Amino acid sequence: MIANLVMGTLFLAQAGSLAAVGEMEKTETHEVAYETLAAGEARQAIANLEALREQNPGDPALLINLGSAYAELGDTEAAARYYRAAAESEIRYQLELADGTWVDSRRAARTALLRLEESRVAMN
Repeated sequence: MIANLVMGTLFLAQAGSLAAVGEMEKTETHEVAYETLAAGEARQAIANLEALREQNPGDPALLINLGSAYAELGDTEAAARYYRAAAESEIRYQLELADGTWVDSRRAARTALLRLEESRVAMN
């Protein structure tokens, strides 16, 4: 799976992961409401992601995007809960960032959580 994330206040996963398979790499993509989030439609993204989450409850890209959607709506407690769930997920893979770099899904989730906490401090 390949998952693109937009670095900044919000992390957005676009589509999946990269997994090593022997000498070759396997790439899969899947829907994680990237376009909806990127378009600023956080409420619709939440509805889409919750439906997708029924099939893939521990998918870190879905969890990160749920966190990002809730952060966009100002619900920092829910955002932090989803970022933590992604960081602690048993599922782990490489995510492609929007700038083309790759990052471990747990690291991406921890970075999103850190940025969320920094933004909370800056607002107080």
